[in-house]
Amino acid sequence: MSELFLRTLRDDPADAEVPSHKLLIRAGYVRPVGPGLYSWLPLGLKVLRKIENIVRTEMNAIGGQEILFPALLPRAPYETTNRWTEYGDTLFRLQDRRGNDYLLGPTHEEMFTLTVKGEYSSYKDFPLRLYQIQNKYRDEARPRAGILRGREFLMKDSYSFDVDDDGLKKAYDAHREAYRRIFDTLKVRYVIVSAVSGAMGGSASEEFLAESEVGEDTYVRCPQSGYAANVEAVVTTAPDPIPLDGLPEAVVHDTPDTPTIATLVDWANSANLPSFDGRTVTAADTLKNVMLKVREPGGEWELLAIGVPGDREVDDKRLGAALEPAEYALLDDADFAKHLFLVKGYIGPKALLANGVRYLVDPRIVDGTRWITGADEKNKHVVDLVAGRDFTPDGTIEAAEVREGDLSPDGAGPLVAARGIEIGHVFQLGRKYADAFGADVLGENGKPVRLTMGSYGIGVSRLVAVIAEQQHDELGLRWPSSVSPFDVHVVIANKDADARTGATELAAALDLAGADVLLDDRTSSPGVKFKDAELLGVPWIVVVGRGWADGVVELRDRFSGEKREIPVEGAAEQIRAAITG
Repeated sequence: MSELFLRTLRDDPADAEVPSHKLLIRAGYVRPVGPGLYSWLPLGLKVLRKIENIVRTEMNAIGGQEILFPALLPRAPYETTNRWTEYGDTLFRLQDRRGNDYLLGPTHEEMFTLTVKGEYSSYKDFPLRLYQIQNKYRDEARPRAGILRGREFLMKDSYSFDVDDDGLKKAYDAHREAYRRIFDTLKVRYVIVSAVSGAMGGSASEEFLAESEVGEDTYVRCPQSGYAANVEAVVTTAPDPIPLDGLPEAVVHDTPDTPTIATLVDWANSANLPSFDGRTVTAADTLKNVMLKVREPGGEWELLAIGVPGDREVDDKRLGAALEPAEYALLDDADFAKHLFLVKGYIGPKALLANGVRYLVDPRIVDGTRWITGADEKNKHVVDLVAGRDFTPDGTIEAAEVREGDLSPDGAGPLVAARGIEIGHVFQLGRKYADAFGADVLGENGKPVRLTMGSYGIGVSRLVAVIAEQQHDELGLRWPSSVSPFDVHVVIANKDADARTGATELAAALDLAGADVLLDDRTSSPGVKFKDAELLGVPWIVVVGRGWADGVVELRDRFSGEKREIPVEGAAEQIRAAITG
């Protein structure tokens, strides 16, 4: 340690929000160089490379072949797939001295597809599985939580190429199982959830989420059935339509000062509405219409109205996933001033549909359901407006929040909500990118066959933070043996010359036995050395101190906290046995 390029910090960095961010900086694994940008120092790089090699081993085991593309890429392929536009502000764009456009690659579907198209021409060349482990770049609006969400990150992305859907399914299943082995080796607690494909495109899609309270992804699961999904992917179970015969007529009421759902509910309960037969009116009886403007990539802004039950908020992530790749924004005062038929707080379906505004509703708003909603005039609402009779929306949209206690889409029981960090994602892309580039090969029958693709990503650098997040304690980091920067940390705990000589010899014996050893040979106080050992998180700590004169050293298990004395004679063999488990 007297030679190791390492400085530990006693205090948490002022801008660090989550434990992994604080500890990785305090322990000298990484250092910030700018918003969302980090340098990997020797200890951090050792952990990163070990994770990378575990990923590489499993990719090779399923027939993956490693290649490497540049991070700096030309515009043209991304123009062909429209992702030069679709990625919007998250793309790092630059020009060379001749004014040619380039980007820093956020992902490489285009390059893999073009490369395979250029090299292979027969069905006999397939199946094919290629992967790379390489830095990616995304201009995050709010980089946060250290290396959990940065602007530059190391990622493994692999791609399968097949001539039929059966081959794609086999490749997808092989990657899915490889991911399970990877995360099990890393001792990561995770769940597999249904997901949406987003800008990637494709059909079948699953995310691997590491369980964590600091995660940005909310997922839900049903304990009764095992169903699990990212909230963006939850499909609402629509109720059965209600017959329209005999339903009360819609009536417009004066509703002074009721621009919010809460004030509308208060009014409704004070009005003793006959059609409610004395039942208490709740927010779930109201229809809330949220006004947006949306713009397809390269297009113009258009109005869009979203109708949801009044007891539900619009979930920004679900809305974004449903509208992908369009961008959207809530209407501002200037927008309302341009469209006078929109009366804030009193917007109803009739004015929307009469003025050609696209109107999408929550799947719960089925034919025959009755609603209290805006009457398109200030201080007026309509009661008993019936879907399918008094208004017909343009379609449905999955935008309302998913709540704990909602019925699982499979009907097995209530949903339980939790948070997680995305660590892996597998997609059955299908032919989206093969279609874009005309990636055909000659089939067995002599006719062209369009390739079908899968895409599979793992956040390699993010996994460093995920493991730190899940495995730390109040003293510091606690690395699993599979990724720890060292196998054993030998601490010289006093100034006795014999103890120092013995510790050095013990470290050499461990090294000879194949262990990766960190020897704390500094002249610091024992207290400083112990704090650093706990902070750095090597799974086994050997203390050579006062017991040396009595012929014993102390072996500490960083995970369990268990301590035991072992004889100096044969200590290297016993410690090696403990390390190898």
